[in-house]
This record gives sequence, structure tokens and C-alpha cells, in this order.
Amino acid sequence: MNDPIPLLGFTTNATELLAFILSVTMVFLNIRQSHWAWLFAIAASATYGFVYFDARLYGDTGLQIVFIVVSLWGWSKWLLADVKNVAFQPTWLSKKEWLYYLGGWAAAYSVLSLFLKYFTDTDVPFVDGFLTAGSLVGTVLLSRKKIENWIVWIVVDLLYIGLYVFKDLILTAILFAVFVVLAAIGLRAWSLSAKAANVAKEANVAKEAHVAKAATP
Repeated sequence: MNDPIPLLGFTTNATELLAFILSVTMVFLNIRQSHWAWLFAIAASATYGFVYFDARLYGDTGLQIVFIVVSLWGWSKWLLADVKNVAFQPTWLSKKEWLYYLGGWAAAYSVLSLFLKYFTDTDVPFVDGFLTAGSLVGTVLLSRKKIENWIVWIVVDLLYIGLYVFKDLILTAILFAVFVVLAAIGLRAWSLSAKAANVAKEANVAKEAHVAKAATP
């Protein structure tokens, strides 16, 4: 069922190929701010859990479980906004929030890398720990519709390309190269969306102020 499949000069398998398709679909839907992206995120995480475990990337394997939990939370948040017809626009982090998230990344990296080094047989504990921690940060930011999630993903995905080439997961390495391009597109799209929302908000405020002024005797 999961026999090697020759593809474009390298070898993959059905599980990795399915995870690839689910993941690309997920990112396209995220760029469009569709809540259905979270369904594909859950399916992709579940599928990639098997791929990473087989490659002894235990940090990434465990991360998929966390991804599923966070995806359920993010999906409920996005879906609730759609049901209530409440605007849930992308926004930027404050400088204080940036510090919190960078601190969380560093703390998670310290714990994960030490755990992977001393309690698993992975041969890349520190790289796996760093990228696992960064992916957690990116997912939480995405669930909150913070534009910086795309910046985090660009950094993480670039580093993941090298890791997956090292692990001979060539299709997944190609996937993450595609992710870098899609993340750049997502960063631009969400930035423009946030800018348009701010312009509309300022216009409404000005309009309300004008109406209030006109109504004043």
C-alpha cells in the first residue's frame, strides 16, 4: 500500500504524496481566508504524522498532534466569525506581542530540543526542536489571523527544505519550497486585506463624525 513510487527522478510513497496534496490545498485556502483550510490542515497533519515518524522526526511527529488540536481551535474561531457575520480581518502584532511570541519560541525550542536529544533516537534534535517550536508559533499566529504568521512560515519553511533533503524526503522538501512562495503571496494578500480594512474603518469613523456634527444644533 505504501510502496515506493518513482516521481520526477526521486522516490516517494502514497502517504507522502497525499500529505503533499492536502498541504498545498490548505495553504491556498489560508491565503483566501477560508475556514475550510483548517479541515485540510487536520487531514494533512494526520497524514504527515506517519511520514515524520517513519523518518524519525519525532518533534515533527508530535507537532502534528498539536497542529490538529490548534487547527480545531482555529477552525472554530474562524467559523464562528463567519456564522455571526463578524469581521475577522488580518491584523499586525504589537511590538510587545512580538516579544512574547519570540520568547515562547525560544522557550519551546529549549524544552523540545533537550527532550528530543535525551529521550529519542533522532539524529537532528536541535534542528527538529527549533523548527517544531517555530511551527507552533506560526500556527497559533495563523489561528489569530496575525499577518506575521506568514513571516514565521517563510523562515521555518526555508530551513525545513534543508532538513527534508537531509532526510531524503524530497517531495516534502519540494512542498516546503512551494510553501515559501505561497507564504510570500499570503503575506502580501493579508497585508493588502488589513490595509483595505483600515481604510474602510477610517472612512466609517469620518462618516459617523460628519453625521454627528451635522446633527448638532
